[in-house]
Amino acid sequence: MNEPTAAADAAATDPAVTRVTATVVLRPQSVLLTFFGDYVLDGAVLVAAGSVIDVLGRVGIGEHAARATLSRMVHRDLLHREARGRRAYFGPTEHGRRVMLDGRSRVQEGDIVTRQWDGTWTVVGFSMPESWQRERHDLRSRLQWAGFGMVQAGLWVAPRRVELAGVLEDSQLEEYVRAFEAAPTGPTEPTRLVAEAYDLPSLAARYTAFIERWMPYDGDGPGPVDAVSRRVVLTTDWLQVVRDDPRLPLEFLPADWPAVQAEMLFRRINGRLRRTAEREMRQRLDVIPAVVPAAATPAEA
Repeated sequence: MNEPTAAADAAATDPAVTRVTATVVLRPQSVLLTFFGDYVLDGAVLVAAGSVIDVLGRVGIGEHAARATLSRMVHRDLLHREARGRRAYFGPTEHGRRVMLDGRSRVQEGDIVTRQWDGTWTVVGFSMPESWQRERHDLRSRLQWAGFGMVQAGLWVAPRRVELAGVLEDSQLEEYVRAFEAAPTGPTEPTRLVAEAYDLPSLAARYTAFIERWMPYDGDGPGPVDAVSRRVVLTTDWLQVVRDDPRLPLEFLPADWPAVQAEMLFRRINGRLRRTAEREMRQRLDVIPAVVPAAATPAEA
């Protein structure tokens, strides 16, 4: 295992890490999803528990919380555990890979707003037994994650074409859902519809707060820089801001919409940190190759 170096101590004095973790709650599972998604997902490797604990320690999460989070993520089928001698190694499960890839796509792909919109709206209605509180909450969460906003109870809209099959996957709720592609007409004015379906002031406030947190470090700023901890905190913070952003068409948003400025700020800082953080991770992480199941022979298929 690569031993911790003096760089691990830099996290305690990295001003960006100190500032952000003092004002934003970064859930340990969110930090680990960021870490595995950025540094492990594409490598076909498993990472030692000690390396994971070191990374979380850099952002102020103690060993007890780190071990408890690893156990929970195994229980939730996000990670799997493999013992090698006295050491435990962890890697993403298939379910975990899907979650991490989805998070990565929200961070890396496309603009935070839809600049070229084709005018398509997806409308979803649903009705289910009143006693189905958990199922109703699950469906609402899935719709919000997919970019829908609620117009009224049981009626949700998204100003884009949405493939509902992926949204409803494994939910067993398809028979309670009706979906259409449509367009507002009559007294329904699209800009007002968006304002009613989405909490734009709350969403704008999240981006403004992100800008205020990270603008001082747009040029690295004063003080020591620990690229690993700063990039993990930056990406986790950004994903918590954008994870349920509906990426609305620009024409429905205020002229001073702060998401665009926040996205540019994130990409500048992340771009400066990325190479250094990846190089240090390669040097520091204790990893072993992940076992890839052999392909089935015709007789076994």
